[in-house]
Amino acid sequence: MKKLSKQALAGMTALSAFALSVPAEAAAPAEYKQEAMAEIDANAKLVQEMVDSVFSFAEPGFQEFKTSEYLTGILAEHGFTIEMGAAGIPTAFTATWTHGTGGPKIALGSDIDGLLGLSQVPGSPQLRPLVEGAPGHGEGHNSGMPAIVAAALAVQELMVKHDIPGTLMLWPGVAEELLATKAFFVRDGMFDGVDASIFMHVGRNFGTSYGDGGGNGMVSVEYTFSGKTSHGAGAPWEGKSALDGVELMNAAWNMRREHLYPTQRSHYVITNGGGQPNIVPGVASVWYYFREREFDSIRKLYEIGNTISEAAAMATDTTVTRRLLGYAAPQHANKPIALAAQANIEMVGMPAWTEADQAFAKAAQIANDREIEPLATEVSELVDPADRPRSIGGGSDDIGDVMWAVPTITIRFPSNIPNMIGHHTTAAIAMATPIAHKGAVAGAKATALTVLDLLTTPELVAEAKKYQQEVQFKDTKYDPVLTAEDMPGIHLNKEIMDQMRPKMEPYYYDPSRYESYLDQLGISYPDLATGK
Repeated sequence: MKKLSKQALAGMTALSAFALSVPAEAAAPAEYKQEAMAEIDANAKLVQEMVDSVFSFAEPGFQEFKTSEYLTGILAEHGFTIEMGAAGIPTAFTATWTHGTGGPKIALGSDIDGLLGLSQVPGSPQLRPLVEGAPGHGEGHNSGMPAIVAAALAVQELMVKHDIPGTLMLWPGVAEELLATKAFFVRDGMFDGVDASIFMHVGRNFGTSYGDGGGNGMVSVEYTFSGKTSHGAGAPWEGKSALDGVELMNAAWNMRREHLYPTQRSHYVITNGGGQPNIVPGVASVWYYFREREFDSIRKLYEIGNTISEAAAMATDTTVTRRLLGYAAPQHANKPIALAAQANIEMVGMPAWTEADQAFAKAAQIANDREIEPLATEVSELVDPADRPRSIGGGSDDIGDVMWAVPTITIRFPSNIPNMIGHHTTAAIAMATPIAHKGAVAGAKATALTVLDLLTTPELVAEAKKYQQEVQFKDTKYDPVLTAEDMPGIHLNKEIMDQMRPKMEPYYYDPSRYESYLDQLGISYPDLATGK
Protein backbone atom coordinates (compact mmCIF):
# COMPACT_ATOMS: atom_id res chain seq x y z
CA MET A 1 0.00 0.00 0.00
CA LYS A 2 1.36 3.40 -0.92
CA LYS A 3 2.22 5.93 1.78
CA LEU A 4 -0.52 8.49 2.33
CA SER A 5 0.13 12.21 2.22
CA LYS A 6 -0.50 14.41 5.28
CA GLN A 7 -3.46 15.89 3.46
CA ALA A 8 -4.91 12.46 2.76
CA LEU A 9 -4.41 11.38 6.35
CA ALA A 10 -6.15 14.50 7.57
CA GLY A 11 -9.17 13.59 5.48
CA MET A 12 -9.48 10.13 7.01
CA THR A 13 -10.61 10.96 10.54
CA ALA A 14 -13.04 8.07 10.91
CA LEU A 15 -10.70 5.55 9.38
CA SER A 16 -7.72 6.83 11.34
CA ALA A 17 -9.69 6.46 14.55
CA PHE A 18 -10.08 2.80 13.74
CA ALA A 19 -6.30 2.49 13.24
CA LEU A 20 -6.60 -0.99 11.79
CA SER A 21 -4.18 -3.11 9.87
CA VAL A 22 -4.29 -6.81 9.17
CA PRO A 23 -2.24 -8.71 11.77
CA ALA A 24 0.91 -10.25 10.36
CA GLU A 25 -0.32 -13.72 11.30
CA ALA A 26 -3.67 -13.22 9.53
CA ALA A 27 -2.67 -15.16 6.44
CA ALA A 28 -2.78 -18.78 5.36
CA PRO A 29 0.51 -20.70 5.21
CA ALA A 30 2.52 -19.93 2.10
CA GLU A 31 2.57 -23.58 1.05
CA TYR A 32 -1.23 -23.69 1.08
CA LYS A 33 -1.31 -20.72 -1.26
CA GLN A 34 1.16 -22.27 -3.66
CA GLU A 35 -0.92 -25.44 -3.72
CA ALA A 36 -4.09 -23.45 -4.42
CA MET A 37 -2.51 -21.61 -7.34
CA ALA A 38 -1.26 -24.90 -8.76
CA GLU A 39 -4.79 -26.33 -8.50
CA ILE A 40 -6.20 -23.38 -10.43
CA ASP A 41 -3.51 -23.65 -13.09
CA ALA A 42 -4.43 -27.32 -13.43
CA ASN A 43 -8.05 -26.24 -13.98
CA ALA A 44 -7.22 -23.51 -16.53
CA LYS A 45 -8.89 -25.53 -19.29
CA LEU A 46 -12.09 -25.73 -17.26
CA VAL A 47 -11.95 -21.97 -16.70
CA GLN A 48 -11.67 -21.43 -20.46
CA GLU A 49 -14.60 -23.76 -21.12
CA MET A 50 -16.77 -22.03 -18.52
CA VAL A 51 -15.91 -18.52 -19.74
CA ASP A 52 -16.62 -19.47 -23.35
CA SER A 53 -19.80 -21.40 -22.54
CA VAL A 54 -21.40 -18.62 -20.52
CA PHE A 55 -20.41 -16.12 -23.22
CA SER A 56 -22.21 -18.25 -25.80
CA PHE A 57 -25.40 -18.47 -23.69
CA ALA A 58 -25.55 -14.64 -23.49
CA GLU A 59 -28.69 -14.55 -21.34
CA PRO A 60 -30.03 -11.23 -20.00
CA GLY A 61 -31.35 -10.63 -16.50
CA PHE A 62 -33.87 -13.12 -15.05
CA GLN A 63 -33.47 -15.34 -18.13
CA GLU A 64 -30.13 -16.96 -17.19
CA PHE A 65 -31.61 -20.48 -17.21
CA LYS A 66 -28.96 -22.19 -19.33
CA THR A 67 -26.16 -20.37 -17.47
CA SER A 68 -27.44 -21.41 -14.03
CA GLU A 69 -28.07 -24.99 -15.16
CA TYR A 70 -24.54 -25.24 -16.54
CA LEU A 71 -22.77 -23.77 -13.51
CA THR A 72 -24.79 -25.69 -10.93
CA GLY A 73 -24.12 -28.89 -12.87
CA ILE A 74 -20.37 -28.42 -12.46
CA LEU A 75 -20.70 -27.57 -8.78
CA ALA A 76 -23.00 -30.51 -8.09
CA GLU A 77 -20.44 -32.85 -9.65
CA HIS A 78 -17.97 -31.59 -7.03
CA GLY A 79 -20.25 -32.24 -4.08
CA PHE A 80 -21.89 -28.84 -3.63
CA THR A 81 -25.49 -28.80 -2.42
CA ILE A 82 -27.60 -26.78 -4.84
CA GLU A 83 -30.68 -24.81 -3.85
CA MET A 84 -32.50 -23.14 -6.75
CA GLY A 85 -34.96 -20.27 -6.69
CA ALA A 86 -33.32 -18.01 -4.10
CA ALA A 87 -35.63 -15.11 -3.15
CA GLY A 88 -38.25 -16.49 -5.53
CA ILE A 89 -36.01 -15.95 -8.56
CA PRO A 90 -35.90 -19.06 -10.81
CA THR A 91 -32.35 -18.52 -12.08
CA ALA A 92 -30.86 -17.65 -8.66
CA PHE A 93 -29.16 -20.34 -6.61
CA THR A 94 -26.84 -21.10 -3.74
CA ALA A 95 -24.22 -23.85 -3.95
CA THR A 96 -22.95 -24.84 -0.51
CA TRP A 97 -20.19 -27.17 0.65
CA THR A 98 -18.95 -27.76 4.19
CA HIS A 99 -15.91 -29.51 5.59
CA GLY A 100 -15.61 -30.42 9.25
CA THR A 101 -17.39 -28.58 12.02
CA GLY A 102 -17.06 -24.94 12.89
CA GLY A 103 -14.98 -22.58 10.83
CA PRO A 104 -16.29 -19.51 9.02
CA LYS A 105 -18.88 -19.44 6.26
CA ILE A 106 -17.55 -17.59 3.21
CA ALA A 107 -19.81 -16.34 0.40
CA LEU A 108 -18.40 -16.11 -3.12
CA GLY A 109 -20.31 -14.47 -5.95
CA SER A 110 -20.23 -12.75 -9.32
CA ASP A 111 -22.77 -11.60 -11.90
CA ILE A 112 -23.96 -13.78 -14.78
CA ASP A 113 -26.36 -11.69 -16.90
CA GLY A 114 -25.79 -10.23 -20.33
CA LEU A 115 -27.15 -7.07 -21.96
CA LEU A 116 -29.87 -6.68 -24.59
CA GLY A 117 -28.79 -6.09 -28.17
CA LEU A 118 -25.04 -6.54 -27.61
CA SER A 119 -24.38 -9.78 -29.48
CA GLN A 120 -20.78 -9.81 -30.72
CA VAL A 121 -18.47 -12.27 -32.46
CA PRO A 122 -15.61 -12.78 -29.99
CA GLY A 123 -12.10 -12.37 -31.33
CA SER A 124 -13.24 -9.93 -34.02
CA PRO A 125 -11.78 -6.43 -33.58
CA GLN A 126 -14.66 -5.10 -35.67
CA LEU A 127 -18.20 -4.90 -34.36
CA ARG A 128 -20.07 -7.86 -35.77
CA PRO A 129 -23.15 -9.43 -34.12
CA LEU A 130 -23.16 -13.18 -33.74
CA VAL A 131 -26.97 -13.11 -33.86
CA GLU A 132 -28.55 -9.88 -35.05
CA GLY A 133 -30.49 -8.20 -32.25
CA ALA A 134 -29.60 -10.82 -29.64
CA PRO A 135 -28.20 -10.15 -26.16
CA GLY A 136 -24.47 -10.33 -25.50
CA HIS A 137 -21.88 -10.01 -22.77
CA GLY A 138 -21.06 -6.35 -23.27
CA GLU A 139 -19.85 -6.03 -19.68
CA GLY A 140 -18.05 -9.34 -19.42
CA HIS A 141 -20.26 -11.02 -16.83
CA ASN A 142 -19.50 -14.36 -18.48
CA SER A 143 -16.08 -14.44 -16.77
CA GLY A 144 -16.83 -13.85 -13.08
CA MET A 145 -18.62 -17.01 -11.98
CA PRO A 146 -16.13 -19.23 -13.85
CA ALA A 147 -13.37 -17.57 -11.81
CA ILE A 148 -15.41 -18.05 -8.62
CA VAL A 149 -16.00 -21.73 -9.39
CA ALA A 150 -12.30 -22.31 -10.08
CA ALA A 151 -11.36 -20.58 -6.82
CA ALA A 152 -13.88 -22.63 -4.85
CA LEU A 153 -12.75 -25.95 -6.32
CA ALA A 154 -9.14 -25.17 -5.43
CA VAL A 155 -10.04 -24.17 -1.88
CA GLN A 156 -12.20 -27.27 -1.54
CA GLU A 157 -9.18 -29.45 -2.34
CA LEU A 158 -7.07 -27.65 0.25
CA MET A 159 -9.78 -27.84 2.91
CA VAL A 160 -9.93 -31.61 2.55
CA LYS A 161 -6.18 -32.12 2.25
CA HIS A 162 -5.29 -29.99 5.27
CA ASP A 163 -8.50 -30.57 7.26
CA ILE A 164 -9.53 -26.90 7.26
CA PRO A 165 -13.06 -26.51 8.65
CA GLY A 166 -15.50 -24.11 7.09
CA THR A 167 -18.28 -23.58 4.57
CA LEU A 168 -18.23 -22.19 1.04
CA MET A 169 -21.41 -20.69 -0.40
CA LEU A 170 -21.41 -19.73 -4.07
CA TRP A 171 -24.16 -17.55 -5.52
CA PRO A 172 -24.72 -15.69 -8.81
CA GLY A 173 -25.62 -12.07 -9.30
CA VAL A 174 -28.79 -12.43 -11.34
CA ALA A 175 -30.08 -9.45 -13.33
CA GLU A 176 -27.36 -7.12 -12.06
CA GLU A 177 -27.76 -4.97 -15.15
CA LEU A 178 -31.30 -4.31 -13.89
CA LEU A 179 -30.01 -3.88 -10.31
CA ALA A 180 -32.89 -6.15 -9.45
CA THR A 181 -31.92 -9.01 -7.12
CA LYS A 182 -29.25 -8.58 -4.45
CA ALA A 183 -31.45 -6.43 -2.20
CA PHE A 184 -34.03 -9.23 -2.39
CA PHE A 185 -31.32 -11.78 -1.52
CA VAL A 186 -30.40 -9.76 1.56
CA ARG A 187 -34.02 -9.16 2.55
CA ASP A 188 -34.82 -12.86 2.31
CA GLY A 189 -31.85 -14.01 4.37
CA MET A 190 -29.44 -15.47 1.83
CA PHE A 191 -26.47 -14.09 3.78
CA ASP A 192 -27.65 -14.98 7.26
CA GLY A 193 -24.82 -16.79 9.04
CA VAL A 194 -22.20 -15.72 6.49
CA ASP A 195 -18.99 -14.41 8.09
CA ALA A 196 -17.33 -12.77 5.08
CA SER A 197 -17.99 -12.29 1.36
CA ILE A 198 -15.84 -11.91 -1.73
CA PHE A 199 -17.37 -10.64 -4.95
CA MET A 200 -15.63 -10.57 -8.32
CA HIS A 201 -16.13 -8.27 -11.28
CA VAL A 202 -14.39 -8.12 -14.63
CA GLY A 203 -12.20 -5.14 -15.39
CA ARG A 204 -9.13 -4.05 -17.31
CA ASN A 205 -6.95 -3.98 -14.19
CA PHE A 206 -6.30 -6.25 -11.21
CA GLY A 207 -7.04 -4.82 -7.79
CA THR A 208 -9.44 -4.07 -4.98
CA SER A 209 -10.53 -1.22 -2.72
CA TYR A 210 -12.18 -0.43 0.59
CA GLY A 211 -14.47 2.17 2.07
CA ASP A 212 -17.09 4.23 0.25
CA GLY A 213 -17.16 3.08 -3.35
CA GLY A 214 -17.84 6.55 -4.73
CA GLY A 215 -20.80 5.54 -6.88
CA ASN A 216 -24.52 5.98 -6.37
CA GLY A 217 -27.21 3.84 -4.87
CA MET A 218 -30.40 3.48 -6.86
CA VAL A 219 -34.14 2.75 -7.00
CA SER A 220 -35.67 1.13 -10.08
CA VAL A 221 -39.41 1.73 -10.33
CA GLU A 222 -42.07 1.48 -13.03
CA TYR A 223 -45.07 3.83 -12.93
CA THR A 224 -48.24 2.67 -14.68
CA PHE A 225 -50.95 5.20 -15.50
CA SER A 226 -54.52 4.07 -16.14
CA GLY A 227 -57.12 6.14 -17.97
CA LYS A 228 -59.95 5.48 -20.41
CA THR A 229 -59.79 4.55 -24.09
CA SER A 230 -61.77 6.37 -26.72
CA HIS A 231 -61.75 7.12 -30.44
CA GLY A 232 -58.86 9.53 -30.92
CA ALA A 233 -60.69 11.52 -33.62
CA GLY A 234 -64.38 10.72 -33.17
CA ALA A 235 -64.70 11.31 -29.43
CA PRO A 236 -61.38 12.31 -27.86
CA TRP A 237 -63.27 14.12 -25.07
CA GLU A 238 -64.45 10.72 -23.84
CA GLY A 239 -60.89 9.55 -23.32
CA LYS A 240 -58.50 9.93 -20.42
CA SER A 241 -55.00 9.47 -21.80
CA ALA A 242 -52.65 7.38 -19.69
CA LEU A 243 -49.88 8.43 -22.07
CA ASP A 244 -50.57 12.06 -21.20
CA GLY A 245 -49.88 11.11 -17.59
CA VAL A 246 -46.57 9.52 -18.55
CA GLU A 247 -45.52 12.45 -20.71
CA LEU A 248 -46.50 15.01 -18.10
CA MET A 249 -44.54 13.13 -15.44
CA ASN A 250 -41.47 13.07 -17.67
CA ALA A 251 -41.80 16.79 -18.47
CA ALA A 252 -42.17 17.65 -14.79
CA TRP A 253 -39.20 15.49 -13.83
CA ASN A 254 -37.01 17.09 -16.47
CA MET A 255 -37.91 20.54 -15.12
CA ARG A 256 -37.19 19.41 -11.57
CA ARG A 257 -33.67 18.23 -12.50
CA GLU A 258 -32.37 21.82 -12.39
CA HIS A 259 -33.17 21.92 -8.68
CA LEU A 260 -31.65 18.58 -7.67
CA TYR A 261 -28.14 17.97 -6.38
CA PRO A 262 -25.55 17.36 -9.11
CA THR A 263 -24.79 13.95 -7.56
CA GLN A 264 -28.15 12.59 -8.73
CA ARG A 265 -28.51 10.56 -11.90
CA SER A 266 -31.97 9.78 -13.27
CA HIS A 267 -33.17 8.27 -16.52
CA TYR A 268 -36.29 6.67 -17.90
CA VAL A 269 -37.80 4.73 -20.79
CA ILE A 270 -41.46 4.53 -21.80
CA THR A 271 -42.19 0.81 -21.61
CA ASN A 272 -45.80 1.11 -22.81
CA GLY A 273 -46.94 4.10 -24.81
CA GLY A 274 -50.30 2.75 -25.86
CA GLY A 275 -51.46 0.80 -28.89
CA GLN A 276 -52.17 2.85 -32.00
CA PRO A 277 -52.62 6.60 -32.60
CA ASN A 278 -56.40 6.62 -33.08
CA ILE A 279 -57.07 5.02 -29.69
CA VAL A 280 -56.62 7.18 -26.61
CA PRO A 281 -54.21 5.08 -24.52
CA GLY A 282 -55.96 3.55 -21.53
CA VAL A 283 -52.74 2.22 -20.02
CA ALA A 284 -49.18 3.56 -20.29
CA SER A 285 -46.02 2.96 -18.29
CA VAL A 286 -42.66 4.60 -17.69
CA TRP A 287 -39.64 3.00 -16.00
CA TYR A 288 -37.31 5.19 -13.95
CA TYR A 289 -33.89 4.76 -12.36
CA PHE A 290 -33.31 7.23 -9.50
CA ARG A 291 -29.67 7.37 -8.32
CA GLU A 292 -28.08 9.27 -5.44
CA ARG A 293 -25.09 9.01 -3.12
CA GLU A 294 -26.60 8.21 0.30
CA PHE A 295 -29.51 6.24 1.70
CA ASP A 296 -31.57 9.27 2.72
CA SER A 297 -31.00 11.12 -0.56
CA ILE A 298 -31.96 8.01 -2.55
CA ARG A 299 -35.19 7.79 -0.59
CA LYS A 300 -35.91 11.51 -1.07
CA LEU A 301 -35.35 11.25 -4.83
CA TYR A 302 -37.74 8.30 -4.96
CA GLU A 303 -40.35 10.25 -2.98
CA ILE A 304 -40.04 13.19 -5.38
CA GLY A 305 -40.68 10.82 -8.28
CA ASN A 306 -43.73 9.40 -6.51
CA THR A 307 -45.12 12.88 -5.85
CA ILE A 308 -44.62 13.96 -9.45
CA SER A 309 -46.31 10.79 -10.72
CA GLU A 310 -49.34 11.44 -8.53
CA ALA A 311 -49.48 15.07 -9.62
CA ALA A 312 -49.33 14.02 -13.28
CA ALA A 313 -52.18 11.59 -12.70
CA MET A 314 -54.30 14.31 -11.06
CA ALA A 315 -53.59 16.71 -13.92
CA THR A 316 -54.68 14.16 -16.55
CA ASP A 317 -57.61 12.68 -14.63
CA THR A 318 -55.93 9.30 -14.59
CA THR A 319 -54.66 7.06 -11.81
CA VAL A 320 -51.13 5.82 -11.22
CA THR A 321 -49.61 2.81 -9.50
CA ARG A 322 -45.97 1.96 -9.08
CA ARG A 323 -43.92 -1.22 -8.88
CA LEU A 324 -40.44 -1.27 -7.40
CA LEU A 325 -38.30 -3.42 -9.70
CA GLY A 326 -34.93 -3.11 -8.03
CA TYR A 327 -32.71 -1.39 -5.53
CA ALA A 328 -28.99 -0.89 -5.05
CA ALA A 329 -27.40 0.41 -1.86
CA PRO A 330 -24.31 2.64 -1.85
CA GLN A 331 -21.18 0.53 -1.65
CA HIS A 332 -18.80 0.23 1.30
CA ALA A 333 -16.07 -2.40 1.00
CA ASN A 334 -14.35 -3.96 4.00
CA LYS A 335 -10.82 -2.72 4.80
CA PRO A 336 -9.26 -5.79 6.51
CA ILE A 337 -10.40 -8.17 3.77
CA ALA A 338 -9.27 -5.70 1.10
CA LEU A 339 -5.80 -5.48 2.66
CA ALA A 340 -5.52 -9.26 2.65
CA ALA A 341 -6.80 -9.48 -0.93
CA GLN A 342 -4.38 -6.81 -2.14
CA ALA A 343 -1.44 -8.77 -0.75
CA ASN A 344 -2.70 -11.84 -2.58
CA ILE A 345 -3.26 -9.93 -5.82
CA GLU A 346 0.34 -8.76 -5.65
CA MET A 347 1.46 -12.32 -4.98
CA VAL A 348 -0.42 -13.60 -8.05
CA GLY A 349 0.60 -10.76 -10.35
CA MET A 350 -0.73 -9.91 -13.79
CA PRO A 351 -1.25 -12.56 -16.47
CA ALA A 352 1.63 -13.18 -18.86
CA TRP A 353 0.22 -11.50 -21.94
CA THR A 354 1.60 -12.70 -25.27
CA GLU A 355 2.42 -10.55 -28.26
CA ALA A 356 -0.79 -11.83 -29.83
CA ASP A 357 -2.82 -10.65 -26.81
CA GLN A 358 -1.31 -7.17 -26.96
CA ALA A 359 -1.67 -6.98 -30.73
CA PHE A 360 -5.32 -8.06 -30.57
CA ALA A 361 -6.09 -5.45 -27.92
CA LYS A 362 -4.49 -2.76 -30.07
CA ALA A 363 -6.35 -3.95 -33.16
CA ALA A 364 -9.67 -3.71 -31.30
CA GLN A 365 -8.86 -0.22 -30.06
CA ILE A 366 -7.89 0.97 -33.54
CA ALA A 367 -10.93 -0.61 -35.20
CA ASN A 368 -13.28 1.16 -32.80
CA ASP A 369 -11.51 4.52 -32.58
CA ARG A 370 -10.53 4.04 -28.95
CA GLU A 371 -7.46 5.40 -27.20
CA ILE A 372 -4.49 3.07 -27.68
CA GLU A 373 -3.33 1.57 -24.40
CA PRO A 374 -1.65 -1.81 -23.93
CA LEU A 375 -2.96 -4.50 -21.63
CA ALA A 376 -1.80 -3.70 -18.10
CA THR A 377 1.31 -5.50 -16.89
CA GLU A 378 1.29 -4.36 -13.24
CA VAL A 379 -1.41 -4.83 -10.63
CA SER A 380 -3.26 -1.77 -9.38
CA GLU A 381 -2.49 -0.18 -6.05
CA LEU A 382 -5.02 -0.63 -3.27
CA VAL A 383 -7.72 2.02 -3.60
CA ASP A 384 -8.68 3.64 -0.31
CA PRO A 385 -11.07 6.55 0.33
CA ALA A 386 -8.26 9.11 0.40
CA ASP A 387 -7.30 8.17 -3.17
CA ARG A 388 -10.69 9.17 -4.54
CA PRO A 389 -11.72 12.68 -5.43
CA ARG A 390 -15.00 13.87 -3.98
CA SER A 391 -17.73 11.90 -5.72
CA ILE A 392 -20.14 13.75 -7.96
CA GLY A 393 -22.25 10.64 -8.51
CA GLY A 394 -22.13 7.87 -11.06
CA GLY A 395 -23.07 4.27 -11.68
CA SER A 396 -24.51 1.73 -9.28
CA ASP A 397 -24.00 -1.92 -8.38
CA ASP A 398 -26.31 -3.87 -6.11
CA ILE A 399 -23.36 -5.62 -4.47
CA GLY A 400 -23.72 -2.62 -2.16
CA ASP A 401 -26.64 -4.37 -0.44
CA VAL A 402 -24.49 -7.40 0.33
CA MET A 403 -21.80 -5.10 1.71
CA TRP A 404 -24.26 -3.88 4.35
CA ALA A 405 -25.26 -7.43 5.28
CA VAL A 406 -21.80 -8.99 5.69
CA PRO A 407 -18.17 -7.80 5.43
CA THR A 408 -17.57 -7.79 1.66
CA ILE A 409 -15.05 -6.71 -0.95
CA THR A 410 -14.97 -6.73 -4.73
CA ILE A 411 -11.90 -8.06 -6.56
CA ARG A 412 -11.60 -6.70 -10.10
CA PHE A 413 -9.71 -9.00 -12.43
CA PRO A 414 -8.14 -8.19 -15.83
CA SER A 415 -10.22 -9.97 -18.47
CA ASN A 416 -10.98 -7.07 -20.79
CA ILE A 417 -9.27 -4.53 -23.03
CA PRO A 418 -8.53 -0.97 -21.86
CA ASN A 419 -10.72 1.88 -23.08
CA MET A 420 -13.63 -0.17 -24.35
CA ILE A 421 -17.10 1.28 -23.75
CA GLY A 422 -19.11 -0.23 -20.92
CA HIS A 423 -22.55 -1.61 -21.84
CA HIS A 424 -21.45 -1.66 -25.49
CA THR A 425 -20.40 -4.31 -27.96
CA THR A 426 -16.77 -3.14 -27.77
CA ALA A 427 -16.69 -4.55 -24.24
CA ALA A 428 -17.69 -8.00 -25.58
CA ILE A 429 -14.92 -8.28 -28.18
CA ALA A 430 -12.34 -9.92 -25.89
CA MET A 431 -14.63 -11.80 -23.55
CA ALA A 432 -14.17 -15.26 -25.08
CA THR A 433 -10.50 -14.90 -26.02
CA PRO A 434 -7.25 -15.76 -24.22
CA ILE A 435 -7.35 -12.31 -22.61
CA ALA A 436 -10.56 -13.20 -20.78
CA HIS A 437 -9.34 -16.72 -19.93
CA LYS A 438 -6.04 -15.56 -18.44
CA GLY A 439 -7.63 -12.75 -16.47
CA ALA A 440 -10.20 -15.11 -14.97
CA VAL A 441 -7.45 -17.53 -13.91
CA ALA A 442 -5.56 -14.69 -12.20
CA GLY A 443 -8.73 -13.51 -10.47
CA ALA A 444 -9.52 -17.04 -9.32
CA LYS A 445 -6.09 -17.31 -7.70
CA ALA A 446 -6.39 -14.05 -5.78
CA THR A 447 -9.85 -15.02 -4.59
CA ALA A 448 -8.79 -18.51 -3.52
CA LEU A 449 -5.82 -17.16 -1.54
CA THR A 450 -8.04 -14.65 0.25
CA VAL A 451 -10.58 -17.35 1.09
CA LEU A 452 -7.76 -19.40 2.58
CA ASP A 453 -6.72 -16.41 4.69
CA LEU A 454 -10.27 -16.12 6.01
CA LEU A 455 -10.60 -19.85 6.68
CA THR A 456 -7.30 -20.28 8.50
CA THR A 457 -6.99 -17.05 10.49
CA PRO A 458 -9.86 -16.15 12.84
CA GLU A 459 -8.14 -12.81 13.49
CA LEU A 460 -8.93 -11.65 9.96
CA VAL A 461 -12.62 -12.53 10.23
CA ALA A 462 -12.79 -10.82 13.63
CA GLU A 463 -11.09 -7.65 12.31
CA ALA A 464 -13.42 -7.60 9.29
CA LYS A 465 -16.47 -7.67 11.54
CA LYS A 466 -14.94 -5.08 13.84
CA TYR A 467 -14.33 -2.72 10.93
CA GLN A 468 -17.90 -3.12 9.75
CA GLN A 469 -19.30 -2.36 13.20
CA GLU A 470 -16.94 0.47 14.18
CA VAL A 471 -16.35 2.21 10.85
CA GLN A 472 -18.93 1.25 8.25
CA PHE A 473 -21.86 1.30 10.70
CA LYS A 474 -20.58 4.21 12.77
CA ASP A 475 -22.68 6.92 11.14
CA THR A 476 -24.72 4.99 8.57
CA LYS A 477 -27.26 2.20 8.76
CA TYR A 478 -28.68 0.09 5.95
CA ASP A 479 -31.96 1.73 4.93
CA PRO A 480 -33.30 0.32 1.67
CA VAL A 481 -36.51 1.49 0.03
CA LEU A 482 -37.36 -2.18 -0.64
CA THR A 483 -40.29 -3.50 1.44
CA ALA A 484 -41.51 -6.97 2.40
CA GLU A 485 -44.28 -6.67 -0.20
CA ASP A 486 -42.01 -5.91 -3.18
CA MET A 487 -41.35 -8.84 -5.50
CA PRO A 488 -38.57 -9.39 -8.07
CA GLY A 489 -39.45 -8.55 -11.68
CA ILE A 490 -38.87 -12.04 -13.01
CA HIS A 491 -41.02 -11.25 -16.05
CA LEU A 492 -38.38 -8.89 -17.42
CA ASN A 493 -36.63 -9.91 -20.67
CA LYS A 494 -38.77 -13.04 -21.08
CA GLU A 495 -40.45 -11.90 -24.29
CA ILE A 496 -37.19 -11.00 -26.03
CA MET A 497 -35.55 -14.28 -25.00
CA ASP A 498 -38.54 -16.31 -26.18
CA GLN A 499 -37.87 -14.76 -29.58
CA MET A 500 -34.08 -14.91 -29.53
CA ARG A 501 -33.22 -18.16 -27.78
CA PRO A 502 -34.02 -20.41 -30.79
CA LYS A 503 -31.72 -18.25 -32.92
CA MET A 504 -28.96 -18.32 -30.30
CA GLU A 505 -28.99 -22.03 -29.43
CA PRO A 506 -27.12 -23.14 -32.61
CA TYR A 507 -24.21 -20.95 -31.43
CA TYR A 508 -23.86 -22.44 -27.96
CA TYR A 509 -20.29 -23.56 -27.31
CA ASP A 510 -19.65 -27.33 -27.43
CA PRO A 511 -16.39 -28.01 -25.52
CA SER A 512 -16.63 -31.72 -26.29
CA ARG A 513 -16.00 -30.95 -29.96
CA TYR A 514 -14.01 -27.74 -30.01
CA GLU A 515 -10.91 -26.63 -28.12
CA SER A 516 -12.30 -23.12 -27.68
CA TYR A 517 -15.25 -21.01 -28.74
CA LEU A 518 -13.03 -19.21 -31.24
CA ASP A 519 -12.21 -22.61 -32.70
CA GLN A 520 -15.90 -23.45 -32.98
CA LEU A 521 -16.58 -20.15 -34.75
CA GLY A 522 -13.62 -20.63 -37.10
CA ILE A 523 -11.69 -17.64 -35.76
CA SER A 524 -7.90 -17.86 -35.69
CA TYR A 525 -7.01 -15.50 -32.86
CA PRO A 526 -3.27 -15.10 -33.58
CA ASP A 527 -3.90 -14.45 -37.27
CA LEU A 528 -6.44 -11.75 -36.48
CA ALA A 529 -4.18 -10.23 -33.85
CA THR A 530 -1.21 -9.85 -36.19
CA GLY A 531 -3.36 -8.78 -39.12
CA LYS A 532 -2.11 -11.59 -41.39
